[in-house]
Amino acid sequence: MAGPNTQMFTDDNFDEAVLQVKEPVLVDFWAEWCGPCKALGPVIDELANDYAGKVKIGKVDTDANPGVSVRFSVSSIPTVILFHKGQIVEKFIGLRGKKDFQTALNKVTGAK
Repeated sequence: MAGPNTQMFTDDNFDEAVLQVKEPVLVDFWAEWCGPCKALGPVIDELANDYAGKVKIGKVDTDANPGVSVRFSVSSIPTVILFHKGQIVEKFIGLRGKKDFQTALNKVTGAK
């Protein structure tokens, strides 16, 4: 389950919600059966709370949304992709720590 500031992205809303917005968007590609994905979930929710109003943060269930997963070459999960102005800024493959994401998010937001 996602936290209150974590959005759900789908094949249907991805372009509008992620690629066509001006603010940075951090997208967690995950699946229900994936243990490392479940471990990463709370970190993604914390980031969504920490960066609320500055960065849009959400998840794509790769089983339910194979189109967007294939489109961005997500072949292993968890994969987290940071988009800004419709472009990929950084791609994280595998379980990573909160600090890795914070560093990337701070670069695109100008935060220290």
